[in-house]
Amino acid sequence: MIKESNWDYYRTLLAVLRQGSLSGAARDLGLTQPTIGRHVEALEKALGTELFTRSQQGLLPTDAALALKPYAEMLESTTAALLRAASGGNEGIGGTVRISASEVVGVEILPPILAKLQRAHPGLTIELSASDNLEDLLQREADIAVRMVEPSQDALLARHIGTIRLGFFAHRDYLEQYGEPRSVEELRSHRLIGFDRQTAYTRLMTKRYPMLDGISFAFRSDHSIALLNAVRCGLGVGFFQNPLAKQDADLIHLLPEISISLETWVVMHENLKSSPRCRVAFDALVEGLKDYIA
Repeated sequence: MIKESNWDYYRTLLAVLRQGSLSGAARDLGLTQPTIGRHVEALEKALGTELFTRSQQGLLPTDAALALKPYAEMLESTTAALLRAASGGNEGIGGTVRISASEVVGVEILPPILAKLQRAHPGLTIELSASDNLEDLLQREADIAVRMVEPSQDALLARHIGTIRLGFFAHRDYLEQYGEPRSVEELRSHRLIGFDRQTAYTRLMTKRYPMLDGISFAFRSDHSIALLNAVRCGLGVGFFQNPLAKQDADLIHLLPEISISLETWVVMHENLKSSPRCRVAFDALVEGLKDYIA
């Protein structure tokens, strides 16, 4: 018979699954390695099954541990959402708001918007998840998200911000050395900067502009910020959000007839529209992103 288990044991399970060792999980959770070991043993005893086997590569999860992972992640996100809801208090606007955005939006665009928000509401605590992996708003992995895909779920409240355009840009130092491409054929001979693997952006671009298919990159990375900084440092020609590039006078827009449009939304669960802290954060993101696009 399976016995009821402490949530802390499932949090430990997740940490061991993510880190691959007791010591890594201990560092992640700020606990001692023996405590982590006791949690795993207690959970295995409560469930009546082995969760990990030892190997030269570390702790290997059993099928039982892998089957538990999505449910433990759901507990994790629910617990975090409960803590954020409880942090709001009853006086003034305060508490924690978790915001999800892509790497570029989270690192390059949102910080000044969030700084303005916190100056207006110093009681707010902001958690920013800057990742190209989407967090599930329905599962409350985040309170608010900035999305480049129109949300389809009825339970989500979405505000369309407008269109962010991207184009080819290069640093003037690069162009002084290699010259400015005047056509796609000339672009092919330049040092191009792009993703290490195919993305939704590259698929959209080659579908819209078939002549770009087959272009090879002299600098590749799977990190969006690394790609932006490569353009900024003069490594070659790469894609940049137009309004972001306008902030740097040394970035030159190339072949403006080639562009990609990203429709942008700010989204949150409709149940949060009555939450003062989420409402002011939502409105601040809408206003700040509209100013950015303008």
